[in-house]
Amino acid sequence: MIKEIEILQHPVSVCVPQNYTVTLSVEAVGKGSLRYQWFRSESEEVPGATGADLVFSAQKTQLYVCRINDQHCNCVFSEWVKVKVLHIGTPVASLPDTWEGEPHMALQPVSQAVCGGEKVVLKCAAWGIPAPHYQWYRNGNLLQGETKETLQIENADRVHEGTYLCAVSNVLGERWSEPADVTIVFPDEPTVTGLTATDKVALLIGNLNYSHHPALTAPMMDAQELGNLLQQLGFRVVSLLDLTRAEMLAAIEEFLKLLHKGVYALFYYAGHGFECMGRNYLVAIDAPQPYRQENCVSVQWVMHRMQERQTALNVVLLDTCRKWYNQQCVPSEIMSLAPLGNTIYGYGTCEDAEAFEVRDGERSSGIFTKYLNKHVLRPVKVTHVLEQVSEDLGRDPLVTGRQVVEIRHTLKDPRSLADPISTVGHFKELRLRDLCWRQANELPERRKLAFPCGVEVELSFSALFSNVIVIFATVKTTKPCTLDCSIILRSCPIMEDVFSGAGRSDEMDSLLLNSVDNPDCMLRLCGLQKLQEPLVIEVDLHYTHADSKLRQMESRRQDIGRPLVARCELYRRAQTDGAPARESAPLLSMDPAPYRQPPHQLPGTPYCSSTRKAENAWEYVLKHPSPRSNEPEENDENELMGRCL
Repeated sequence: MIKEIEILQHPVSVCVPQNYTVTLSVEAVGKGSLRYQWFRSESEEVPGATGADLVFSAQKTQLYVCRINDQHCNCVFSEWVKVKVLHIGTPVASLPDTWEGEPHMALQPVSQAVCGGEKVVLKCAAWGIPAPHYQWYRNGNLLQGETKETLQIENADRVHEGTYLCAVSNVLGERWSEPADVTIVFPDEPTVTGLTATDKVALLIGNLNYSHHPALTAPMMDAQELGNLLQQLGFRVVSLLDLTRAEMLAAIEEFLKLLHKGVYALFYYAGHGFECMGRNYLVAIDAPQPYRQENCVSVQWVMHRMQERQTALNVVLLDTCRKWYNQQCVPSEIMSLAPLGNTIYGYGTCEDAEAFEVRDGERSSGIFTKYLNKHVLRPVKVTHVLEQVSEDLGRDPLVTGRQVVEIRHTLKDPRSLADPISTVGHFKELRLRDLCWRQANELPERRKLAFPCGVEVELSFSALFSNVIVIFATVKTTKPCTLDCSIILRSCPIMEDVFSGAGRSDEMDSLLLNSVDNPDCMLRLCGLQKLQEPLVIEVDLHYTHADSKLRQMESRRQDIGRPLVARCELYRRAQTDGAPARESAPLLSMDPAPYRQPPHQLPGTPYCSSTRKAENAWEYVLKHPSPRSNEPEENDENELMGRCL
């Protein structure tokens, strides 16, 4: 039996815009009927406020409390609550129509530069019901006790420099403020304006020959040209073509080994892709139809792993589509990392849009990478480079209204890809990194083969990509008895040249013009990441004997080990490792699917979509009941873009 008044639910403090209609509620039980009276600041009764709910239009910040009486002269008071009114100058209409009280940013902190010894004041404010809580961070580290809207730093010093963010939360959600950079200036000291990297590392992946999706042409030349430009900027470049999902994950893990504090890290991908629930996914060449996240690689997972290495700069460049696909699925579970203020995303296109590739004469290129390669060498802030790319692409009449570059970043310093490298104090890390990098990029040394007939043949090697090697054979010396010498090269195990098809070989051959002067034979081997045993080159020498006039053949075998990325043994990691925990997906089997020869590019179709417009598989089955009904729908842009030309 209830003998006293008991408050089951107290009112909660709120933070709202001026003129917002607020409802304060109290819930209580007691013996008999209960009476209510609301009071505001300084115990002033609110006229007519005699119910369990107090509804009013908030005009200014005030405190409120409710008194509950029963018929036996008992009374209790609720907790005091604050109704805070933020006068930001923004109308209530700016709140989302469906706003239910989750934190909504009203005031963002502002970057500033102050002299040493002065005060730093950062302000952050948000509306929320209940009123939100605040927590400040510097360079991703929690600042103990800094839980107010305003962060004040007295006598600012060098230790207070950095990127500040504020986390705002209530029971309905959490929001992060925009980053604010604080710079402390000491006029009596020389100003250091130059920024340096302890090293620069880039991983470039281009996927072209898909087993279950349309083949592409642009990623090959795009990755090759970008890799050359990055090398001019001092980057250690690992460039790979045509990877399965397991191989992509294994390559990324090897890439991460090269990242340490102070390193500039760049990840580039060109190929099929899509977006689901705000997450971007890269489609491996063995991904089935329809797209499924467990068969692809999450961009957010890649960036998270890069940030874990505490690098000085992380740049992710994606020349891929971002069409929304299967929005009912659950995104991969990737825990967010504390903001580091060193991250840049350069998307070739915006959300729910496609990216396009163009064929200019004999060369194919993604439009985004075409303009990226034009500006990437500029010694300016990375975001300025991407802004110029965006402006150039925006002026391209062929993609107006179809493709727009999107840039996201939390860059706290004016870092440039052209910044110099300073290894002082980092020699141990540099030595280890150099060993790891050389493992993926080391070519066999030149060697000469002597045949019984007296002919000497030289083998030399060139890397088009970290998993594509070219072997050149040149006849260096002959004998009077050996006429009309010719050479045939073979590999054991047999490795295909997936770029020998129509429309591809000319582009790939153009990369070799300056590699070797007039070789007698050339052999191009792709997919070295699949190599599980030493590579043996079989050299067949054909010649006409001067005396007998008969055609003769002699053979030599040369073991060249495991060149380039084959030494990293990515196949072992792909076969044995489970998927990264944060990606919550199993690795695929490493049984390599056979490559498909790319179809011939028909004339008059200079543009094609870089990825497919994917639909929910069940919806597609209903629309297209056929033996290939699980294939996502593709927009045929060729005809339309051809008319634009």
